[in-house]
Amino acid sequence: MLLDRLRIENGQTLTQLCEGLQMSRQAVTKHLNLLQEANLVVVIWQGRDKMHYLNPVPIHQIADRWISRFDHSPLNMLSQLKDQLEQNPTTNHENIAEISIEPQSLNNEQEANKNSQRKNDTNTQKKR
Repeated sequence: MLLDRLRIENGQTLTQLCEGLQMSRQAVTKHLNLLQEANLVVVIWQGRDKMHYLNPVPIHQIADRWISRFDHSPLNMLSQLKDQLEQNPTTNHENIAEISIEPQSLNNEQEANKNSQRKNDTNTQKKR
């Protein structure tokens, strides 16, 4: 929740971050300290104000390492479908279907894409 708030409005004081939360100031401080230790939040002092900023670099590195190995288009389509289904809940339970992608099928699709790319590269090299 704190990371989302900093993503929306970066550079907030503890007081600003505490506004509207159902947490004590001490609990927010503990969470911010943990986020600082994880290098997800950076603190910069501006005069007497301690400003908290989101550090997107570790999040980007995690996304690159864990998510980018999957083809984004099927994941984006599933995410969009999930959002649409959640926004328009149906009362007719006959129309509800569970959608899942087996990790093996993603790996097979990625391997097929790699093989196709290799063939294209080989054909291009032969034509030269």
